Amino acid sequence: MGDKIKMGKTVTKALFFISLLICLALFIIMLILNISISKTYKVNKGEAFTLNSKIPITANLVKSDRVDTAINTAGEKYEVSLKIFGLIPFSTVNVEVVDKTYVSVLGQPFGMRVYTEGVLVIDTADIRTNKGRVNPAENAGIKIGDYILSVDNSVITCNEDLSYLVEKSKGSKMTFKIKRGDKVFTKTVYPALSSTEGEYRIGIWVRDSSAGIGTLTFYSPASGIVCGLGHGLNDSDTGKLLSVETGQMVSAEIVSVKKGKSGTPGELGGRFTNETIADITLNAKNGVYGKAAYDIPSVNLTQVAMNQEIVDGPAQILCTLQDDVPKLYSCTVKRHSESVFGGIQNLSVKITDSELLENTGGIVQGMSGSPVLQNGKLIGAITHVLVDDPTTGYAVFAESMLDTALEINKTKLKAAG
Repeated sequence: MGDKIKMGKTVTKALFFISLLICLALFIIMLILNISISKTYKVNKGEAFTLNSKIPITANLVKSDRVDTAINTAGEKYEVSLKIFGLIPFSTVNVEVVDKTYVSVLGQPFGMRVYTEGVLVIDTADIRTNKGRVNPAENAGIKIGDYILSVDNSVITCNEDLSYLVEKSKGSKMTFKIKRGDKVFTKTVYPALSSTEGEYRIGIWVRDSSAGIGTLTFYSPASGIVCGLGHGLNDSDTGKLLSVETGQMVSAEIVSVKKGKSGTPGELGGRFTNETIADITLNAKNGVYGKAAYDIPSVNLTQVAMNQEIVDGPAQILCTLQDDVPKLYSCTVKRHSESVFGGIQNLSVKITDSELLENTGGIVQGMSGSPVLQNGKLIGAITHVLVDDPTTGYAVFAESMLDTALEINKTKLKAAG
């Protein structure tokens, strides 16, 4: 009898610990899922909302009389409750119904010329005077990353404007209009006479323009917007997103390929051919955008995938290495959690194509913006390469780039109206 009681207690303990382990596993799964999923999604008209996941997840309508999420119209919004194995609820997300959108996938090189809003402060340097070293700009509270918009009500458009006004001051008080982030304010600066150069200085280095090569991602016939790069155009010294006053996207051609290797990123060498593709309308964290300067042929029309349609596995990237002809190369993709990796590192991309690996070593500078396709749909655009492993890099969701392009068009239409 005693042995049976002991055995019963042992079984009870075993069942308790098994139950505890199952609960812990479910808790960890729910935590990971909550981190990895978004709170808002879009779905194409006439299609049901589903999530691609290794763990079975069902989506059930919340507060709706409808029983079929595929019966929907563009512009409609609804909530769904997500359940693991169709039983255990772990999150509620919002879904918006949109029309299927097609874009012309490009994959061609382009050049960028941009001029900043005012001039950007990229560094500081003390001035040697007869009374010792001073830095008037730092003393006034001007910082690296600030934009100088005007001086004494004179608009600053280039480095020469600033140098002329500082020298003209002869050391008298000057009022600087500064932009820092979204804030605009004024600072009072007293230039100092350099004992080594015999000219007045304020102790800063500034930049008024930038240029580079990237890859065009797509042209949206619905908005007339062309976009590329996949990430924002940042200043090379401050690392901050450039506040662009004016700029152009121009045609370019690849003239050389520097193969990447571990620790040293490769590069596509290009030259501008100076045909204007678009005036840059927006320099955003997920790419550069502009209204097309001419009617871009609507070729290679491809549907833009919703984020939840993307699966880990085989894909292709489209880029141009020679003869100005875009070509598809094989790769694999893996989704990232947006809440962990941030807004533009949505996918890991690993190059598997032997030809591309032979020519470039993988992903190189200049390929940023290269379209990534899966199952016949555009899913993303290359953004960065891993310096220690050039075969691998990151991509941003194509859906987010399309959202930006359409929002630019809406803003322009509102302004015109």
